[in-house]
Amino acid sequence: MERQANAEKGKPLLNNTLKLFMTAMVLANIAGNMYGSLLPLYLKELNANVVQVGLFFTLSRIVPLVLQILGGWISDTLGRLRSIAMGSVAGVLSYIGLILAPTWQWILLGEGLGAVTRSLIGPSFSAFIAEQSDEENRARVFGVTESIFMLVVIIGPPLGGWLADAYGFKFMFISAGLLYSVAAVIRIGMARVAANGAEANPEKLSLSNLEGKLSAIFGLIFAGGVLTWLLVTDGMQDIAYTMAFTLESLYLEEIGGLNMKQIGLLSSIFGVFNMATTIPAGKLADEKGERVAIVSGFFLNFIAMMVFLNVNSFWGYVSVWAIFGIGVGMMSPAYQSLTSKIVPEHLRGTAFGLLRSSLGIFSLPAPAIGAQLWERFSPQTPFAITAGISLLTVIPAWFKFKLPDEEESKE
Repeated sequence: MERQANAEKGKPLLNNTLKLFMTAMVLANIAGNMYGSLLPLYLKELNANVVQVGLFFTLSRIVPLVLQILGGWISDTLGRLRSIAMGSVAGVLSYIGLILAPTWQWILLGEGLGAVTRSLIGPSFSAFIAEQSDEENRARVFGVTESIFMLVVIIGPPLGGWLADAYGFKFMFISAGLLYSVAAVIRIGMARVAANGAEANPEKLSLSNLEGKLSAIFGLIFAGGVLTWLLVTDGMQDIAYTMAFTLESLYLEEIGGLNMKQIGLLSSIFGVFNMATTIPAGKLADEKGERVAIVSGFFLNFIAMMVFLNVNSFWGYVSVWAIFGIGVGMMSPAYQSLTSKIVPEHLRGTAFGLLRSSLGIFSLPAPAIGAQLWERFSPQTPFAITAGISLLTVIPAWFKFKLPDEEESKE
């Protein structure tokens, strides 16, 4: 028994399958982050104004509302790696749409295909990692994978900003599309291996199967427990940050006076500090409980927003993105771990998909509202509201994010 315990202690947190999985994830998301923060500027280059940029992001969020649920269900039914491979094929097509788009309205087509990609891959990502980990160290595994994933934020935005600035947006999109295609090949290969092993006997896609899984998830959501409050607090945060940060690059350019390279570097600063935080944050969540890490993250994000509203230099914004990196790094592993613990394994994909869809419904009008607040009041208004919501969500998170065993330990 002692030898077995020692072997467990010496076992690496990430197995070989998870390492290859993360390699493909990093490559694919470096590609996505090459253009993500610059997309409002690309729309502006294609003659979209601020209100049209807000409208674009509102419209682009409609498609994922249903697809996230279906993507999670497909993940639970056919298997995580099959779902990811299917999403990767749609991802390659989305880059073709972005490259060939002649006007900003046509970018919606590429983003629509991108929504299919994210809907099939997003719910599978966290569910697959949870299945490759043990419950007692799950937050640490999420911490390590989140830390690795932050490479995409460190590398992608400055690379995309440099390519767009030096060679133009089209060349940058072509480069990103080629990088994504490499990741797609790896994912398809993993799915083929899994089809002869762990995912050899998938369930059948049927309406009754979908109804059964949705019924079980809705039962958990409306039970008034941890999942209910996760949805409420995450929904509030999503509305606030979607309202403000779809206009982030425009604010930094017009109000902050930053250029595209500097905007890209800010994302890297975020990534570096996030990467340095997720592993200790995962350890904190495993040892002290997920709510401690989540509440700390909410409060740090509030501080970051207050600093954001009171700086007007590149180095001032560097400090903001550093605090944001620490705040999100504190929350992310704990959120993933907490969700995976309160949802049964066979429902995790559907749960992650439904949660993402619910958040999308909440925040659907947020980009358009943020643009109107910018135009009617001031560019600072949507960011000030976001700061207030960040502080407000601390209260329900502290009192409601308790697992049953945490409640029992206090009695």
